[in-house]
Amino acid sequence: MRVPLSWLKDYVDITIPPEELAYKLTMAGLEVAEIERIGAEWGRDKIFVGQIIEVKPHPNADRLTIAVVDYGAPEPIEVVTGAPNLKVGDRGQKVALALAGARLIDPYAPEKRYFKLKPSRIRGVLSPGMVCSEKELGISDNHETIIILPDDAPVGTPLVDYMGDVVLDIEVTANRPDCLSIIGIAREVAALTGAELRLPTIEYPEEGPPASELATVEIADPDLCPRYVATLVMGVEVKPSPPWMQRRLMAAGMRPINNVVDVTNYVMLEMGQPIHAFDYDKLRQHKIIVRRAGDDRYFITLDGVERELNPDMLLIADAEGPVAIAGVMGGLESEVTESTRNVLIESASFNRVSIRRTSRALGLRTEASTRFEKGLDPHLPLQAARRTAQLIRELAGGAIAKGAVDVHSPLPPKREILFPLNELERLVGISYPKEQVVTILSRLGFECQDAGDNALKVTVPTHRGDVTQVADLVEEVARIAGYDQIPTEMISGAVPDQPFPEELHWENVAKNVLVACGLCEVKTYSLINEALLDKARVPLPEHPLLKVSNPMTPEHVTLRPTLLPSLLLNLASNLRHEEGVQIFEIARVYLPREGDLPYERLTLGIAMAGEAFERNWFGQSRTLDFFDLKGALEALLERMGIRDYAFAPTEHPAFLPGQTAIVQVNGETVGAFGRIHPEVAEAFDLEEWKVYAAELDFEKLASYATSVREFKPVSRFPAVVQDIALVVDEEVPAEEVRRLIMEAGKPLVRSAVLFDVYKGKPIPPGKKSLAYSLTFQADDRTLTDEEVNRFRKRIIKHLKKKVGAVLRGQ
Repeated sequence: MRVPLSWLKDYVDITIPPEELAYKLTMAGLEVAEIERIGAEWGRDKIFVGQIIEVKPHPNADRLTIAVVDYGAPEPIEVVTGAPNLKVGDRGQKVALALAGARLIDPYAPEKRYFKLKPSRIRGVLSPGMVCSEKELGISDNHETIIILPDDAPVGTPLVDYMGDVVLDIEVTANRPDCLSIIGIAREVAALTGAELRLPTIEYPEEGPPASELATVEIADPDLCPRYVATLVMGVEVKPSPPWMQRRLMAAGMRPINNVVDVTNYVMLEMGQPIHAFDYDKLRQHKIIVRRAGDDRYFITLDGVERELNPDMLLIADAEGPVAIAGVMGGLESEVTESTRNVLIESASFNRVSIRRTSRALGLRTEASTRFEKGLDPHLPLQAARRTAQLIRELAGGAIAKGAVDVHSPLPPKREILFPLNELERLVGISYPKEQVVTILSRLGFECQDAGDNALKVTVPTHRGDVTQVADLVEEVARIAGYDQIPTEMISGAVPDQPFPEELHWENVAKNVLVACGLCEVKTYSLINEALLDKARVPLPEHPLLKVSNPMTPEHVTLRPTLLPSLLLNLASNLRHEEGVQIFEIARVYLPREGDLPYERLTLGIAMAGEAFERNWFGQSRTLDFFDLKGALEALLERMGIRDYAFAPTEHPAFLPGQTAIVQVNGETVGAFGRIHPEVAEAFDLEEWKVYAAELDFEKLASYATSVREFKPVSRFPAVVQDIALVVDEEVPAEEVRRLIMEAGKPLVRSAVLFDVYKGKPIPPGKKSLAYSLTFQADDRTLTDEEVNRFRKRIIKHLKKKVGAVLRGQ
């Protein structure tokens, strides 16, 4: 909200510097983002208010003239100008005169650029200065004509003293739509500084016929429009607004159009109530109908764009069709033009949700929709309509119709709150005298009555819809009295211990382990395109996935049920720049549930492809493979204290058969990993790479994790290491063989490490050779060859019984 101080001073006296005022507003919750000074570049000794004494013809150019200008100096100055609004014979106009040395904006430069004015000869005539346009002074983009100042402009006054202004750019929070107005800000300033608030007096003669005889209003959908006020001004003359109004609108960030339209914008900025003016004679049957769009599919707005409507959008229609999109923008057919003579003024209350949905659906955000979607005072439309009619009559003439057409549902009453003053000390920490509380609330428009027992009965003004409870009143008192007045005190008691969430602890552990394994953490979007799930061959859940109704982009529509597509996209992107990439992510996936929001499961995803990071002595690298991924998972499980885990072959549509496994903990499946199917890799532009990925239910992993570690003393006696090579069927997992070895070798076999897998002659077809290094050791003695051989035979027998294993070479 841009607030020119010259406008603000109409309603409240400001006696403090702009910087101090900005500080007070910011500390009261209305952050001043910027202080802009209009005229800061206008030199006080270079640019003045001047008056045309005479306009003479240029001796060498038909389109140029010589203006003789009095600017308070002993002698007037003659300057050459080509302004079309100065003609030979003119005299008396007040202008902005710049002398040599003035710093002005170059009107012909494609971007904002300053230049220093120098005396120059123009077609043989010396011009030591110039009369300025608005663009050269940075007021607007108008360069076609020079500025003609009001007749009361004091000649010889520095222009910055006459037209300069200070504009506060205020960031208004969503709960304070009342402050999207000059009067709303003035009310805050009055409360903060103790100055008196002056509201405009709305009085005018009603000389026209009764408004109810000139127009009818029907609200077909009162749920979307609880109130609609129509007033009429007949016999207006549409022309440019006076300079003072144009300057105020431009300083507030709006473009002047004509006096009628400018008044509607002026009242919106002044009072916060959006206003729209229709050409009364273009309204068929002089009837207003507020209704949903229904079967109306297209509508051309004031900006000349054809908008596609949906049936639930609220429209303003006449007897034959739509004339405006309610609360957003008017229509081209009913706009006010120079030929308009009679005006119907609309001031209404609209459903905030409906306006926001309409604005977003159309991609059309206006000053009006911004205010309506935040919720406005339902008591304001009649007052704002009368103010609009008053100003139109003053600036455009005409007769105002008697009364107004005011159709509305029952208006909400003013809210009353019992305010125990001890709540101030309880919530803020300090107490305030009752007199100060009453003064602050009264300045803000609240009505206060003594309710006894150190309490007040407070009546909330209708423009403060955000104040609904005692805590809100406490906030009002504290912010106006000054948050900086609240004393700073150290906490007297001990800060209670905050337990660290177990799941978050294991999440941090997992991240540290995976980073130590050479992986990099990534963060990907939770929203994906459902087509990615088809590319990744991810089976869809039983229930429909949750989708965003108004996605920002087509790529971010659906809440993902898996991390796999996101990781593959990230992997493909990084492999364009690196020879090898290893990434992981711990994030939530969204599993749909019937009749409920999705289950947000914390999931671990890993993806890798390309070269491994480490190199050998000769600088040669190797390609990442299945066992790099498996090793990272084993390191993670071990570090999380999970001992009873196993890997088992499986099939998954996203992974390559024969190189896919599940991870089991205590017999429960917690995830899968393996090589991505080449067709899936090709769908993600990874056809040149062997891609390996994993996805695990991290919540289940964390539930099995433990920080308890069991320590055993190191045996003082030597170990015996022997190798054993076994021939088994190809489908027998090596891990199952290792588990059986450990099972049969208890308690002397301390480890069984696979170090060779071989297929081919002389191993029979359908078989494979697995070679393990076995470590035998006892805690209380040195093992004999006889003991070791006895356990070795027991292991071989057990393996033959369970998986049909035989010693290689037999």
